[in-house]
Amino acid sequence: MVSRRRLLATGAVGGAAALVPAGWTAFAAAAPLDAGDIPKYVAPLRIPPAMPPAATSLERDTYVIAVRQFRQQILPPSWPRTTVWGYGSTAHPGSFGYPAPTIMARVDRPVRVTWVNQLVDDRGDHLPHLLPVDPTLHWANPPGGTAGRDRHGRRDGDPRGYRGPVPQVVHLHGAHSSQESDGHAEAWYLPVTRDLPPDFAVAGSAYSEFRSRFAEASGLRWAPGSATFEYANDQRPCTLWYHDHTLGLTRENVYAGPAGFYLLSGGDDLPDGVLPGPAPALDDRPDARHHDIPLLIQDRSFGADGSLRYPGGHSSHGDEPRWTSEFSGSTIVVNGRTWPSLTVQPRRYRFRLLNGCNSRFLMLSVAANATRRPARAVLPIWQIGSDGGYLPEPVPHDRVTLGPAQRVDAVVDFTGLPAGTELYLVNEGPDWAYRGGRPGADFPPADPRTTGQVLRFVVTEAAGVDTSVPPEQLRLPAHQPLGPAERVRRLSLNERMSGGSGAMTMLLGVLDERGRGLPLRWSDPATEQPTLGATEVWEMRNFTRHVHPVHLHQVQFEVLGRGRSGRSLPDPGERGRMDTVLAYPWEVTRIKARFDLPGRYAWHCHLLEHEDNEMMRPLDVLPRGGAAAGDGGSRTLPEPPPTASTDAG
Repeated sequence: MVSRRRLLATGAVGGAAALVPAGWTAFAAAAPLDAGDIPKYVAPLRIPPAMPPAATSLERDTYVIAVRQFRQQILPPSWPRTTVWGYGSTAHPGSFGYPAPTIMARVDRPVRVTWVNQLVDDRGDHLPHLLPVDPTLHWANPPGGTAGRDRHGRRDGDPRGYRGPVPQVVHLHGAHSSQESDGHAEAWYLPVTRDLPPDFAVAGSAYSEFRSRFAEASGLRWAPGSATFEYANDQRPCTLWYHDHTLGLTRENVYAGPAGFYLLSGGDDLPDGVLPGPAPALDDRPDARHHDIPLLIQDRSFGADGSLRYPGGHSSHGDEPRWTSEFSGSTIVVNGRTWPSLTVQPRRYRFRLLNGCNSRFLMLSVAANATRRPARAVLPIWQIGSDGGYLPEPVPHDRVTLGPAQRVDAVVDFTGLPAGTELYLVNEGPDWAYRGGRPGADFPPADPRTTGQVLRFVVTEAAGVDTSVPPEQLRLPAHQPLGPAERVRRLSLNERMSGGSGAMTMLLGVLDERGRGLPLRWSDPATEQPTLGATEVWEMRNFTRHVHPVHLHQVQFEVLGRGRSGRSLPDPGERGRMDTVLAYPWEVTRIKARFDLPGRYAWHCHLLEHEDNEMMRPLDVLPRGGAAAGDGGSRTLPEPPPTASTDAG
């Protein structure tokens, strides 16, 4: 029997949140919580602190970071707490949280992280998933053993789906990472547990290869239940984020909570004081004020007991969980709290906006009225950067669109607003699948009572002098464009009706000789095989009815054009480097990337439900000597200049 003291201790974020009492389970089909009943703007915004390192040296910063289970106050105070997973420093039990502490990194200074899977209780037995897992997908499949891992699994009759140890592997999204440190979907690993069934695979089919490669390069061998990755940080200053990337389980692992920011500064960054600051730092005082604030925006649904709800276990598909093609939560959660409030001074703030939703697209603006639609922007959102760093020049937006996994580095200027002013960050993206277009004209915007609201700003009295430069006067660091492309690849985004379930499955692929989509699955032979050092243009034709955020590992690419011809100029906010681009229905999206690290990577849709059910393909960078053909591509072709026509979605 679990004592009240132990339950309370386990519920705290920190300290005793490290280990969960034996026998604890959070899975429950509790009645759904009506999002309209949840009060808004009663809790302050939580700003993730800096992640404490395990060691620093002249060569690198070193971290030991685990994922653990704990309870956290996501709903308003006095409402039930929610069992979640999150990352934290193993040497600092109080650091665990959702979202996780932010890793603060410097350009060209390596960071080494040992990622530990500690999803176990205090007796050392495994903790099952918080959510119902469909084991029939092409997924990690630990019960399949060494021969059957990373394949389709089978149901065992449990209405909750797979209940064994949960595999994990961390991907630093947007990083220029070597293959062994990229967080490959088949390099997952289970926690070290007392009750591991003897026939289970303890790691994915790629784990051993990457462990050997890392040991060869560093002399360090990974311990069971963990993987050590090293990030060179040899890229421009930018906003990255880290999250789970396990094959066929990313949607539910990320939904359970494990995610955090990774802020890369230095290099050709602007001098201190030019942009609003500071960001969170290790030596912060408890009353520290931050003017550089990361915002992780997600949608979540809850049960009346505070538990996370996900549709796979609460559907009408019989007694066992089934994959669902999309997910839209009933609430908006910012930095781990539903509809928080942020007190701001009448000065400029820098916000690192991250869409961390599984499937939801966000269309954000700053409005004086939380529920009026169409929303009327009262302050511009000045975009200064995208996924991979600074834009050529600041871009003002009345409304900024973010697909899942995309980031916008923004400045909002509250200067001159009187104390007591209340403004709102609102969302007019759709409440279901996004197919392009404008809110109110082409689709209904998100419910203004719930998912149409994000965050409240409350202006207080000024304190101190704002020395930052007004965004319209900023001169941002220039960056070298990529050189000429050696190859053009013609690729496809496709939809196919699934055999038994009748669900629509989304697949990546190539084009056949007649220009039609040829869909391929994760297990099909690799067709995207650039040679080391090659610069390529990828033309992605979307034959589906959905907008897909397409993410390439290893690279930060340029968006060349989109539209029916692929020749329309990208939006001003897309003219920096990107790692995730929106591919609109029935259009061609053209990007250019340079592949300068060898090895096994991936490219995929970042709608996590799509990614987990085959909308991911291998990306293998080969030694010089010729890339594989059969991808509908060709050697270098002359590139007509882009046009300023408006055939983009």
